[in-house]
Amino acid sequence: MDTITQAPIKFTAGAVKELKRLMEEDSFDRSQFLRIGVKGGGCSGLSYILGFDAKMDGDDTFDIEGIPVIMKKAHGLYLLGIEIDFQHGLDARGFTFNNPNASSSCGCGTSFAV
Repeated sequence: MDTITQAPIKFTAGAVKELKRLMEEDSFDRSQFLRIGVKGGGCSGLSYILGFDAKMDGDDTFDIEGIPVIMKKAHGLYLLGIEIDFQHGLDARGFTFNNPNASSSCGCGTSFAV
């Protein structure tokens, strides 16, 4: 049985628009969920995970603005309150992460420390 709880993360309108655009492509595998998480590495110690993936045992499931999201329960500690945006600008293009839990982050914006 899947349990949907309140999501510990938020998407901006720009992120929702880009994610839904990706999900509407003909080649998109509709069995996939958007996985959000962290992994060790990067210049600050931890890096963000953001990509479409299959659901695994132990994943928490969320519905955020109609986007099916999965995340390992243990990652919630690092991601609670994070806001994910999508930028179209010249100096920043792609998904960006605003993490209130990060004590420091690197210039690339995908690595952080707590």
